[in-house]
Amino acid sequence: MTDREAQFKALMQRGLAGDVAAWRVLLTDLGAHLRPFFTRRLFDGGSDAEDLVQETLIAIHAKQATWDPSQSFTGWAYAIARHKLVDHLRRQGRRPTHPIEEASVLFADHTVEDGATKADLGRCLSLLPARQRRLIEDVRLQGLSVAEAAERHGYSVTAAKVSLHRGLKTLTARFAEPGARTGGASDEN
Repeated sequence: MTDREAQFKALMQRGLAGDVAAWRVLLTDLGAHLRPFFTRRLFDGGSDAEDLVQETLIAIHAKQATWDPSQSFTGWAYAIARHKLVDHLRRQGRRPTHPIEEASVLFADHTVEDGATKADLGRCLSLLPARQRRLIEDVRLQGLSVAEAAERHGYSVTAAKVSLHRGLKTLTARFAEPGARTGGASDEN
């Protein structure tokens, strides 16, 4: 069991036992993980992310009695978040452009496949220059804003946006299916 899973599970159990402070901490921490998760998966740049966070937290609150303490808390919460995202996309008449199953990275590593996925992602990102790779990791994987990542790595916000775009374009050109490629060779940074 990962530290995050253990922490969330303990907070959930205390919340179910009536500890209002633990429940508040749990919902706050979950919200912090849900925001970047939804933002990265929305077609509109994440303008509906906060609504989805709130819908998910309300559903977790309403369905708390359905959680089995002998099971993973993060898996249960992930299922609720995934359903909220799918419902939202269906209401918009949209289809996800990448598998929603990737959402398992929302909370913690639970399986061998997660470790393999991280290793594959690491190999893919290793094709990029170190500064560009760290910028993409911070924004796309850790959920930092572009401004936060830019400051962290000594970029202006504009330069960070350009670097992110170029890095993602490079990865897309390298790994997209041949018929799905949208751009040519990568721009050097």
